[in-house]
Amino acid sequence: MLLLLLLLLSFTDDSQTERVSGWKKNGSCACEVNSNIWSFPAVKYEAVLQQVLSCDDSLDNLQEQVGLSRQRLPQIQALFANMTARLEPYQYLHYQGLYTDLSLRLLGQELSQLETDISAIHNQLNNDQTQKLSKEVGKLRRDIDRMTMSDTINVKTVKDKLRHLKNSAESCKSIPQDFRGQGRYCLKGLITNISKPVTTKISPNGKSYVSGSWGKQAQMDSGEQKTSYWVQSLISSHIWGNTLRVYQTFDDFMASVNHNIFTFAPSYSHANAIEGPSAVLYGEALYYHCYRSVDVCRYDLKTNDVKRVTLPGNGVGFNNKFPYCYYDCQANSDVDIEADETGLWAIYATVGNHGNLVVSRLVWDSEGETLNVTQTWETRLFKKAVSNAFMVCGVLYATRYVDNNYEEVFYAFNPATGREDNTLSLSLEKVDKGVSSLSYNPTNRQIYMYNNGYLLAYQAHF
Repeated sequence: MLLLLLLLLSFTDDSQTERVSGWKKNGSCACEVNSNIWSFPAVKYEAVLQQVLSCDDSLDNLQEQVGLSRQRLPQIQALFANMTARLEPYQYLHYQGLYTDLSLRLLGQELSQLETDISAIHNQLNNDQTQKLSKEVGKLRRDIDRMTMSDTINVKTVKDKLRHLKNSAESCKSIPQDFRGQGRYCLKGLITNISKPVTTKISPNGKSYVSGSWGKQAQMDSGEQKTSYWVQSLISSHIWGNTLRVYQTFDDFMASVNHNIFTFAPSYSHANAIEGPSAVLYGEALYYHCYRSVDVCRYDLKTNDVKRVTLPGNGVGFNNKFPYCYYDCQANSDVDIEADETGLWAIYATVGNHGNLVVSRLVWDSEGETLNVTQTWETRLFKKAVSNAFMVCGVLYATRYVDNNYEEVFYAFNPATGREDNTLSLSLEKVDKGVSSLSYNPTNRQIYMYNNGYLLAYQAHF
């Protein structure tokens, strides 16, 4: 019998082919094949099935985690954007050398939590978006660490000490005994409450003149102008002006009748013109910021003479360098003239004090007919971080924007003691968003606001 070798292909359990021999029998090809190699691998099937089921459970859990991560990712991105936005202004101030105390500890704690969350999501998703977030949060961490280290080792501590010593030296100068004001209420301490508006009126020049200042004559022992009310609206580009409107009584002011117009400069661009919402009527004179300068002008209503004094400091801000801001800046509000129980003040900022508020005391020498600066104090409050400021009983108060309906007095600085208080929360209700000027009047203890063409008055309580 002739044997034929045939190759029969059959798959074994290890997926290999098997070679078998065959022979010719009765005209047919015959061979013996072991059928055990084709038996169903039930045991292995069960093991694989368990693995598949376990894999399904793992995939379900992973899909659930990915879903949760995708839900949290926009929240973390929003938190990261918020932290970045909060840090950016401080980074600018840090790089420019213009910064106040920055609470980096809380920001660092938030960043640590953010790093943990982003790391967990990155381990789960590991895509371009999470990689980008990881890099950005790493950069943010380096920025904060660098700022924290710089804040520790730089000359900030020395500068604060120097500022304190300079302020102490100014306070040691010949301060009159009534420096805190003659009124007993000044001895009570800071303002405790501010009323709702007790006077509301549209500017007699019209609501279109959105910037300016107004109030009651502010000198305690004034003569002819004792009951006068005045309005100074900025006519040219809401920045410059050259006229003053004066009413002899409150009733005339409310009725917009019987007023006198005083022209203290021949044009809006004259050296004696006013720049910014800075004026105050004190006795027989109007004090204001002189046009395009670092000078304070005094216009005498009787003689029409204008005297001026240059404000002290390294790099006094003017021409919109250090205006009141908070959110929206009040154009050219670099120098602010105020009056209180103790006299006249100029509020401004300097490059030397890193853009922080500076307070100088102004004194008019009637015999020598000169305007003088007698003392100057520096604060740690960045001027562009406040919306306005005023003086009461020898104490500086600063405000900030809350919303379109309210401002808030949040800060006080006492030049006599050098003490600062940033825990105040005194609301000022307003009609419109913009506040171009705030001034206090010691004769009736009212605060006057020029509010986008509206004239508002409030009662201060101690």
